[in-house]
Amino acid sequence: MPRPKTTKLPPKFYSVGEWFGSDIVSLDASERKRFADLASSKKVKVMPCPFKKDKLCNKAGGVCSVRQYMRESVDGPISLGNLVTTCPSRFFDADEIFRWVGEVMLGTPNPQVLGEIPFLQKLKNESSSDDEEEDSEESDFIGRIDNILVNPNKPHQLSWCALEMQAVYFSGFAMSSEFNDISEHPEMLRFPVRKRRPDFRSSGPKRLLPQLQTKVPELSRWGKKMAICVDESFFGELVGIQEMKHLSNADLAWFVVRYEQEGNRFRLRPSKCIFSKLDSTIKALTGGTPLPQEVFESQIRTKLASLR
Repeated sequence: MPRPKTTKLPPKFYSVGEWFGSDIVSLDASERKRFADLASSKKVKVMPCPFKKDKLCNKAGGVCSVRQYMRESVDGPISLGNLVTTCPSRFFDADEIFRWVGEVMLGTPNPQVLGEIPFLQKLKNESSSDDEEEDSEESDFIGRIDNILVNPNKPHQLSWCALEMQAVYFSGFAMSSEFNDISEHPEMLRFPVRKRRPDFRSSGPKRLLPQLQTKVPELSRWGKKMAICVDESFFGELVGIQEMKHLSNADLAWFVVRYEQEGNRFRLRPSKCIFSKLDSTIKALTGGTPLPQEVFESQIRTKLASLR
């Protein structure tokens, strides 16, 4: 596939970071070509997921994470930025996040982990048929909790917490152009063919925030807490989150993980745990405050003047 000509490098080009669990840098030419051809064929479900036991890969293209590719000149050496998690299954690495959350939230490093428990019950329209209700996916958006962790050491008291894991979407061109390019030139690390970037706005305010606004208040009424697992790249996009000193004074807890390289793989390790209120989290996710009315209206006048 011919590479597009360019004289000026875009500021942010992102491509494969981890592929089917392996660091793309550590892969040899034959492995890169095999992975690229497999990703292009869209038959990734034949590959085992290295992070979820006895499960097959269900991520399009098999890309676990992306990272920024940088260079100072068109033909200069490539340097790489931090990994950004794009597949939720990536957080299951060695089940370490469950041990960490269990210990902080429930006082046990060995919680029982339950997956995808329905939480929000959809209101049924009397005019809708049963088939229509089954086909609708509207309630799935905020209808389930990713994981429920239960303390097994309290059999006579149901002690549990909720855990959400938030990966990051990316915007821009699809990865297919990269797969084709890598398949044709597997012998060396390639600079990305097309431009894309992590879309923290879609992943945070548009995806995670509505879930928290629906789930956290109800959990608080029940006397329960919400845990959220994100990587350092995601958490770094939050603006001015107010930290609480104790979990008892917080509505939710952020469990932030970092990537550490071990051989030809990266491992997710605990980085920091932040307790916060829901209102502080909302402000941090939206990352801004409304403009003064006069400033906003001056923009309206400017727009109107340009139309005359």
